[in-house]
Amino acid sequence: MNETATTESIEEVKPPATSVGVVGWIRANLFNNILNSILTLIVLYILWQVVPPFVRWAFIDSHWYTSSEACRSGEGACWSVIPANIRFILFGFFPYESQWRPLLAMILLVGLLFYSRDRRHWNKSLLYAWIAGLVIMGLLMKGGILGLAAVESTQWGGLPLTLMLSVFGLTAAYPLGVLLALGRQSQMQAIKTLCILYIEMIRGVPLITLLFMSSIVFPLFLPEGVTVNVILRAQVAIIMFTAAYIAEVVRGGLQGMAQGQYEAADSLGLNYYQTMRLVILPQALKIVIPPTVSQLISALKDTSLVVIIALYDLLKTTQSVLSDPNWMAFSSELYIFVALIYFGCCYFMSSYSRRLEKELDTGL
Repeated sequence: MNETATTESIEEVKPPATSVGVVGWIRANLFNNILNSILTLIVLYILWQVVPPFVRWAFIDSHWYTSSEACRSGEGACWSVIPANIRFILFGFFPYESQWRPLLAMILLVGLLFYSRDRRHWNKSLLYAWIAGLVIMGLLMKGGILGLAAVESTQWGGLPLTLMLSVFGLTAAYPLGVLLALGRQSQMQAIKTLCILYIEMIRGVPLITLLFMSSIVFPLFLPEGVTVNVILRAQVAIIMFTAAYIAEVVRGGLQGMAQGQYEAADSLGLNYYQTMRLVILPQALKIVIPPTVSQLISALKDTSLVVIIALYDLLKTTQSVLSDPNWMAFSSELYIFVALIYFGCCYFMSSYSRRLEKELDTGL
């Protein structure tokens, strides 16, 4: 009798089914007051008007491996434009019979990036692996030795060029930005002034201006007969631009450090180099991971601006496909495809930054 009464009393104190689980979450977050209820209904109506037609266009009525004529006769998306032009979109004017080389170089680069995600691999072996990988990628792209046909850099394009400009640009810009931030905080007035002038001048102009200067103005100052590769000039412009913004982000982290950290380093007899390397920078760089990654993601997307100086990056090769009369009516499908590639790269960076924040979190 007592057990029955206890069971009945437990059943009585259970929360109602409408306040827990999915139903409870919906009531608490979407229909907890009149305004939220109205907004929820409006959003649901908009989704009902947008999502089903998009699904029908993108998947149900779509064309995947058909000719352009078949696409024009249908109503759905023409994804056939992608497999029909995928090699030009990805590799540009790289010789057709040698396109396995940039493909292998991209696979090697992506493999190194994924391997480097684990902080347990951050040692000298990883550094040597990156050096060897970069040399191999350069040989694959350039050729001219080991029986590989030489390919001029003017024929590089598509996704390999985009990855090269972004990965190498971000890798070089980050340490340069840290040095500029340290220089701006320096007690040596000449170094401080130079760093301030550089940072403010670069941040005062858009990246498009720097790309135009590197492509058009810079060659005017070179001696007659001397030329610098246009890809290298664009790479330097991207590095200079990104480094200036990274410097300001890092400077914010340095200013957030308590004076006691410097005093503690002085009490241990550490010099300036040791203080920065062992005490200040590890903490400063950790607290500015979110804004730093946001800046690096913006820099990754900004590499698409090289299209204005006639470099055939991923966006330029896509636009070139649209100049073909057979496929020019299907720009939406191509730009969605390119957007997904950029989204994948940006999501990789943002997810890794969140993981790194958790690993470095000390709870302080």
